[in-house]
Amino acid sequence: MIVELGHYALVLALFVALFQAVVPLVGAGRGDLRWMNAAGPAALVQFLLVGASYAALTWAYVVSDFSVLNVAENSHSTKPLFYKISGVWANHEGSLLLWVLILAAFGWAVAAFGRNLRTGLRARVLAVQAMIAVGFAAFILFTSNPFLRVGRPPLDGNDLNPLLQDIGLVLHPPFLYLGYVGFSIAFSFAIAALLEGRVDAAWARWVRPWTLAAWVFLTAGIALGSWWAYYELGWGGWWYWDPVENASFMPWLAGTALLHSAIVVEKRETLKSWTILLAIVAFSLSLLGTFLVRSGVLTSVHAFATDPTRGTFILLLLVATVGGSLTLFARRAQAVSGGGLFAPVSREGGLVLNNVIMSAAAATVLLGTLYPLFVDVFGGGKISVGPPFFNASFLPMMVPLVLVMALGPLLAWKRGDLSGALQRLTVAGVTALIAAFVGIWLSADADAAWAALGLGLAAWLGVGTLTDLAERVRLFRAPPAETLRRLARLPGGTWGMATAHFGLAVVILGITGASLWQVEKIETMRIGESVAVADYRFTLDAVRDGTGPNYTTTQATFTVTRDGAAVAVLEPEKRVYTVRGQPTSEAAIQSSLVGDLYAVIGDPDEKGGWTVRLYWKPLVGMLWLGSVLLGLGGLLSLADRRFRIGAPVRTAVPAGARRV
Repeated sequence: MIVELGHYALVLALFVALFQAVVPLVGAGRGDLRWMNAAGPAALVQFLLVGASYAALTWAYVVSDFSVLNVAENSHSTKPLFYKISGVWANHEGSLLLWVLILAAFGWAVAAFGRNLRTGLRARVLAVQAMIAVGFAAFILFTSNPFLRVGRPPLDGNDLNPLLQDIGLVLHPPFLYLGYVGFSIAFSFAIAALLEGRVDAAWARWVRPWTLAAWVFLTAGIALGSWWAYYELGWGGWWYWDPVENASFMPWLAGTALLHSAIVVEKRETLKSWTILLAIVAFSLSLLGTFLVRSGVLTSVHAFATDPTRGTFILLLLVATVGGSLTLFARRAQAVSGGGLFAPVSREGGLVLNNVIMSAAAATVLLGTLYPLFVDVFGGGKISVGPPFFNASFLPMMVPLVLVMALGPLLAWKRGDLSGALQRLTVAGVTALIAAFVGIWLSADADAAWAALGLGLAAWLGVGTLTDLAERVRLFRAPPAETLRRLARLPGGTWGMATAHFGLAVVILGITGASLWQVEKIETMRIGESVAVADYRFTLDAVRDGTGPNYTTTQATFTVTRDGAAVAVLEPEKRVYTVRGQPTSEAAIQSSLVGDLYAVIGDPDEKGGWTVRLYWKPLVGMLWLGSVLLGLGGLLSLADRRFRIGAPVRTAVPAGARRV
């Protein structure tokens, strides 16, 4: 009965979303305050109904109700409770229901916290948000119903994919969806602005925190997915330009550009049309990622659906959303364009260059992701576009971007002093040169140029970011008391920008070390044998069998020494899940700031040996530290009190008066 109530609640949520999509929008057109004010209660009711529906499906998983087809296909009675709960979103139908729940939650949040928005704008935003909810709720009910019953329930379920029974994959999808769906708010604000024909500083002030929140969630989701791939798959890597990885990376790039563009709209009331377009593109790329994962055109552990009916439905939804929004933009963009002029060398100019490079990077990733699909559709056969293409095309674009990231904050608005900014970055430049020479010294001839570039860029951006902070507080140029006072008064946005930029510098450092200086050994070892990896020696001490809650395991024990002194004991596992019989690797990792010791146990041979993969991965921990700093930077920016007090209102200056 609870399952049926969940189904009915979702049906009711669809009708409430239809009401919310139509009535407030018509009311905004007619100027009817009562109709516009209906958007808030409708958003709350929709959220409660979708929440009840999701709770009903979760209950079915918790009690192992195998009369529900979705539970029978994705759960098992012996599965730990934690993974029963996470199994709700670890499949196609459940993940879509989570998507709609998050969509409804964001809509309710706008209704609850946006009461000081203009009534017409608020009504239009919530109506557009409801239109998206209508599309996805219909998609679930007509093609992906998670509440279908089984005529003859099985005694037990098929269990969850063992690769998904891991904390990394428990957290990765919700954060990713919070990012994807969060961009729907920016999209809704963009469409509402086009309908209203008005974009100003107040609009940008409202768009920025929602975009920031989505960006933080998406950053966390991508980092968690990369971390999971690093330690769970046993291949030692953290990124492979997989199409599904790219599906989340593209909206992240567009969202980053949107964040910086919205700053220009807020500060200078220019780049309005461009910011609207970026909001549309960011969410469109989120929808494209959803299509790629759920249409069956890609095969991946991340991909859930292979039903062409589902793919067709979501393709139509994608075409309607993207095509409709771009058509509206083409017709109405002129009404919201305009703004002040600025010199190429200025803070605005730096942000525009940031936007151009980020947009070009997103387009490059999009081309590399979709090109093999187009070739296959037009009879060209199966081809793959992998790391060589992306590394050769994407990475060079990041060089000027990083250079400008350190320079831009030191330029003034409207017209900047390039020579003065470069002079203030002298220490950053010298540090970058020293770091580049260190990279050459540490590397072999083939990698020297890349090492010099990577370490040089990391040093330039890191020290350049600290230089900007020092300039803002007049470090060594004002009395210590004044410096401390200035430091305490720095707004959250400044701290957020500095933390995020410094985090990217740390990520660049991690990419350089993990990519260029990794040492890998693949060996067949017997108990008691040792293998040298870089400056370390791995000794296989024992291999033993064991059992877990729903799997059997083979666990190895390695003692790692350096110059005869023990530095770590690593215990990698190879698990076989009893229901599906599917093996997984559980890498053993000893992490430190300088690098990771990494061990994987494989299959035995006929002579009593075991295949092992052993790694020394220098600086790889900087990837995760830098990702944390990126997310922390977004959170610090969100804490900026300016987002809570609203944008300043421009007032007319009486004739004969002058501004002071």
